[in-house]
Amino acid sequence: MRWDQLTENAGNDGDAAPRGNPALFGADAVTTRTFDTPEFRGITFHEVRARSIVNRVPGASRMPFEWTVNPYRGCSHACVYCFARRTHSYLDLDTGLGFDSQIVVKINAPELLRSKLGSRQWQGAHIAMGTNVDCYQRAEGRYQLMPGIITALRDRANPFSILTKGTLILRDLELLRQAAEVTDVGVCVSVGFVDETLWRTVEPGTPSPGRRLDAVRTLTEAGIGCGVLMAPVIPFIGDHPDQLRATVRAIAAAGATSVTPLVLHLRPGAREWFMAWLGHHHPHLVRRYERLYAEGAYAPKWYQRRITGHVHQLAAEYGIGPAQRGTPRRVPVPREPELAEPTQLTLL
Repeated sequence: MRWDQLTENAGNDGDAAPRGNPALFGADAVTTRTFDTPEFRGITFHEVRARSIVNRVPGASRMPFEWTVNPYRGCSHACVYCFARRTHSYLDLDTGLGFDSQIVVKINAPELLRSKLGSRQWQGAHIAMGTNVDCYQRAEGRYQLMPGIITALRDRANPFSILTKGTLILRDLELLRQAAEVTDVGVCVSVGFVDETLWRTVEPGTPSPGRRLDAVRTLTEAGIGCGVLMAPVIPFIGDHPDQLRATVRAIAAAGATSVTPLVLHLRPGAREWFMAWLGHHHPHLVRRYERLYAEGAYAPKWYQRRITGHVHQLAAEYGIGPAQRGTPRRVPVPREPELAEPTQLTLL
């Protein structure tokens, strides 16, 4: 494994690791563990003491934020389309099954973040989490890095956002409530579809869409406005009008403050793994995908506009709207929710 070549900016947004930057950690800082329990069987954890945890997103990125925190690399959610798969190649790890089962854990992430936020150079910029791999994946249940991370952000009143497919975020609900009292907190849950047959094949390590929407409902009822990233919309498999309607209807019923559709994109590393999956499960669609993604990682603009327009029409019909790009949502949290009068959430 090339631990020494993993640099500070490597893979923040799927880009190649730049040359000449200091390594995030050295090989002597790695401890490899396995746990013989049902939830972790077949998974190897590489515990590292990172040298940096707050990463600047490359300038060429399409992301609407500048800074990220990613306490893990690799993800047991095992989503076949995950764009972050390529980042495992920087460590000479497999981007297929290796990405799903070889998890890098930055065990000192909370203390590094607290130090960074307390430095004179830090100006309190928004920090996005869950942008590379899920910070509430299965490993978080054991390593419990997020409570320390959220506490550090809360104590410095530093704005942040979290994107997740993990229902484990509910464990940290009280910390999120406390943070929302002092700074802008944005929470978004990813639910691309509610078709459970599709879910079992493309997102086998995640909680079901229904459980994720239950988490949306719980967060919203607790005063933490929660949007839904409807991602990915999978061409020819999950984009039928009836499927889109069912998904938006379920998102609205969960009380989401917003819904933002995102069509599947296939970057190197993810593309090869997804196309192998497609050839096994839907061989008749391989040629259609080759044509649709012939120009690169993203579906054609006309297709993206069609999906986005349809979802926004459905969202308007069900009373929710698209998220404001890059803007975290903050909902005041009453100190005594059991005595508070019911309020209508503002729709973004």
